[in-house]
Amino acid sequence: MNSQKIEIPRFNSLVADSAKLRYLDIQLVKFKMAKRRVLIFCQMTKMMDILEEYLTRKKYRYFRLDGQSNITDRRDMIYEFQNNPDIFVFLLSTRAGGLGVTLTAANTVIFYDNDWNPTMDAQATDRAHRIGQT
Repeated sequence: MNSQKIEIPRFNSLVADSAKLRYLDIQLVKFKMAKRRVLIFCQMTKMMDILEEYLTRKKYRYFRLDGQSNITDRRDMIYEFQNNPDIFVFLLSTRAGGLGVTLTAANTVIFYDNDWNPTMDAQATDRAHRIGQT
């Protein structure tokens, strides 16, 4: 099985060459200053890899939950996010961040990488509403 690796460009290029990421960068600076807590939903785990690199470089404290997250880690991350205001971002897969996810500490939800299946996005939207977001 041939596994393709994603190659991350230089950090400055990563942000400058993507209008979507540049806009996210501007918004996250504002949200951080306002002490907001952010959930970012993505469909693709490769996109999550890129956003994870971005969050690390920006020195934002975050958690990531996708299909590879085991149940114990998942529970611990949710608990920590709920109780530790220093965790700024929770990066979630639209397909793995469902049942049992209660993240009421968040007050901002971003759908960064929309799903090609509108039903999956609708379910993620429902999760956002369950956690008290409008």
